[in-house]
Parts: sequence; structure tokens; C-alpha cells
Amino acid sequence: MFNKFLLIQASKHHKKMIKQSRSPFDLIINQIWRNKPIAETWPRSSMSRLFKRSESATELNRLTRKQLGVFSPDSEASVNKSTISDVETTAARWEEVVEFMDKLGKKPNHKCMNLNNGHLSTNDVIQLAALLPYLPTLEELDLSWNESIGGALKVLTNQLQHLPYLRVLELVSCQLSKLDISSLGKSLSVITNLEILDLSMNKNVGCGLAVLFQELSHASHLQVIKLCNCGLTPESIQDLGISLNHLPAIRKMDLSCNGIGGGFMETATHLLNVTQLQVFDVHGCSLIDDDISALTQIIPLLKNLQVVNLGLNKNIGDTMRHLIARIRFLPRFKNLTVNGCNLTKETIVELADTLPNLTDLETLDLSWNKCLGGNLGVLFQMLENKTGLQVLKLCSCNLTGQDLATLVSLSSIGLLSSLKMLHLTYNNTVDDQSWVTFFQEINGLQELSELDIGLMPLSHRDCSPWFTVLLSCLSRLPSLVELGMHHWVITASQCELLDAFNKHSKRSIHFTY
Repeated sequence: MFNKFLLIQASKHHKKMIKQSRSPFDLIINQIWRNKPIAETWPRSSMSRLFKRSESATELNRLTRKQLGVFSPDSEASVNKSTISDVETTAARWEEVVEFMDKLGKKPNHKCMNLNNGHLSTNDVIQLAALLPYLPTLEELDLSWNESIGGALKVLTNQLQHLPYLRVLELVSCQLSKLDISSLGKSLSVITNLEILDLSMNKNVGCGLAVLFQELSHASHLQVIKLCNCGLTPESIQDLGISLNHLPAIRKMDLSCNGIGGGFMETATHLLNVTQLQVFDVHGCSLIDDDISALTQIIPLLKNLQVVNLGLNKNIGDTMRHLIARIRFLPRFKNLTVNGCNLTKETIVELADTLPNLTDLETLDLSWNKCLGGNLGVLFQMLENKTGLQVLKLCSCNLTGQDLATLVSLSSIGLLSSLKMLHLTYNNTVDDQSWVTFFQEINGLQELSELDIGLMPLSHRDCSPWFTVLLSCLSRLPSLVELGMHHWVITASQCELLDAFNKHSKRSIHFTY
């Protein structure tokens, strides 16, 4: 096609052109439409939305004529008629793309088509399929949150052969069916540059993923695969495990919110094939002790692993201590999320012993583990040096005044100086006097930007006992921009005092209550 011809020629002359130059393709189209020399005028067509204006029309005029074989006005008639026809056709098709995107309230872009939540109709899907062959440079296609895609994906996958540079394909919550996933799997052989595939929130595709997993061998460049809430089963995980042998570039794997308990007993060893894995998310997967035992043998061998999310797996609390003990061997580890895992005190003791070895740890989420109440001192007892911890979540942990005192002590000696987010939500077990002491003595949190002390829903407690000391404390938290106080009873006069603090101290803290 002429479009490909122009791309090749443009690359040959790219170094001779001014960096911000306009595409010669656009100049040709304008010349054809207006029948004027290229140097006389700048194009105003919709194609101009893709390119920036050049400061050297003369050079582009010379270059464009050379590309077309036109070296003088007398030779313009020699331009191949079919070439001009190709240009006109391509321009007309681009106009259709522009109109299509405008209709949906989206901006046209030759590399990224974002139709996320675009309210696509079935006719829109058909029209989009017809336009894809005229977007050969497309790299990102996001069709998420469009239910009309479900049952009609094959119309689109049949055209993916025209998108050789496609790197990102997102189909979140599209009501995809088993047949949709099968057709997508069969098209992977023509989009071999795919790096990111997100099929999350399509809960009815589980049984169709076998075909997709078999075809993943064609996607050797795949770096991110997201299958959150896709109806995966333990058998699906075994199929996925086999496909990992062909996916050496995988860096992020999200299998969360799928009932795959027991699936890693035979599959965990396949993770050894993805040595570049950095993020492993299996929260809410109904994992069992046998899964954790299998993962305990493998995870410490994945030296690039930085993030592990095992949250909301409530049946692994005791076995977790073995996995946590071995996380210390991951040199780049940054994020441990084990909220709602029913951890035991023995696990907390093991974590306490491991924390000093996690020197790059940035996020620690222990929320919804009741055993933490009264044991925060045990958790942090081994810390002696400043940590890089930025996010600490201790929501609904049955914390006590003693636990708040531990946080005060840690912050006072500078061990939490990097902390940016501290969530203490839903700890109704902390008494008023402990909050008074906390706000009076907390110090050393210069980077803290978000603090949440909200109560459980349907709870209502008067904040008056500690409100005054809170106002004094705010000046010691210079980076704070968000303070959550849901379900604390705050009077109108107290609200005015908070607004006054913002005004007089030239701050803009957002108070939520």
C-alpha cells in the first residue's frame, strides 16, 4: 500500500527533516484536494490532528515530490493514478475513524484507541471492525466496559491481522463468552508483539480459556496478563502453568478473585519458567494450605519478585508463616499484602523476624487480621534501622492503645520517616484517651500524606476528647493532604475550626467525615 511506501520513505529522510515536522502524507493529501503546490499552504484536514506543523515547508515540498517521483511542475502528471487513489482512499478512511471517535466522544489517535466505557452498540462494533485494517500502526486498543463486545468479539479478532504492532489489548468487563475467548486465542498468532493482555471481570470465560492458554505460545513477548474474576478453576491454572513455558517475559500475573484453591499443588513449579516475574496477585482465590506449601518452595527462587498479594485467602493463616520466612531471600521485595488471611500470632512472630531483612519493603498490608491487636510491639520489635516503608495498613485489626503507643515510639526514633500512608480504619477498640496520647506524641512523620482513623459503619463516637490535640498535631504533619474520620461525630463548630486551620496555615487538607 502507499501508506506503507510513505512510512518507508519517511524513515529514510527522517534525519534530514526538522524534528517537529508535519507528515509528508498529510501534505500530499492536501495538495490533491486543493490542487495547489505544497509549499503554498498548510493542510487543514483531519489528518493534521496526528502530526505537528513543520517550520520548513520548502524542504518537505522537495522531499514529498521526490517520494512521488515529481521533480518539476511539468512532471506532476506522471504521478501514478493508482497512487493518488490509494492516498485518497486512506484519507477517506481516516475521516471515518475521526467521525467514529467523535461520535463516541473520544479523541482519534493513530497509535492508541481508547474506547473504554464507550457505550458501544453492536453496530459500533461492526463499524470498528471495518476500520481496523486502516489503522496499521495501532499499538493500544482498550475496549473495556463495553458489554456489546460480548458475543461479537470474533468480528474484531478477524481483523487483528491488520494490527501487527499491537502491544496492549484490554477487554475488561465486556461480557465475553467462551466462544469469544476461543476466537481471541486463535488470533494470537497474528499479534505476536502483544505485551499486555487484560481480560479481567469476564466471569463466564473460564471454560474457554483452555484454547487461549494453548495459543499463548505465539505471544512470547507478553509481559502482563490479567485474569481477575474470569471464572478460573484449579484445572485452568494447570493449563496456564503449561503455557508459562513459552512466556519468559511475563512480569505481572493477576489471577485474583478466582476459585482456584488447590490449583497450585501441581502447577507452582511452572512459575520457575517466568524468571522475570515481578508481581504475583492471587488475592481472593480460596487458596488452601497445600497451595501455600507449594508456593513456599518456588517463590523464594523468583529473584525479581517484588509484589505478592495473598489477601482475602482466609484459610492460609497458619501456613503463611513458612512462606513469610522465605520471603527474606527476595532481594528486591517491595510489597506484601496479606489482609484478611486469618494470620496467627506465630505468623506475626515470623514476620517480625523477617522484616529487618526486607530493606526495600514499601507496602505492608496486614488489615483484617485480628491477632495483630496488642501485638504490634511484637511485630516491630526487631526493627533497629530506618525502613523505606511508605504504606502501612492496619485496618480492623483490633488495635489497642498499646499498639498506638508502638507507632508513636517507632515514628519518634525515625524508623517510619518515609511513611506516606497510614490506615488505622475500623479499629473501634482504641479508646479515646489512647487517641489523645497518639495525637499529642506522634512525631517524625514528615512525609505522611494520608491518615485514616475512620470507625466501623453504623458506629458513632464523639471526637471532642481528642479534637483539640488533633489540631495541634496537624502542624507536625506538613505533608498531610487527606484525613479520614468517617463515623466520628463532628460538630459544625469543629468543622469551622478545621477550615480555619487550612486557611491560616495555607494548607489544603481534605477532611472526610
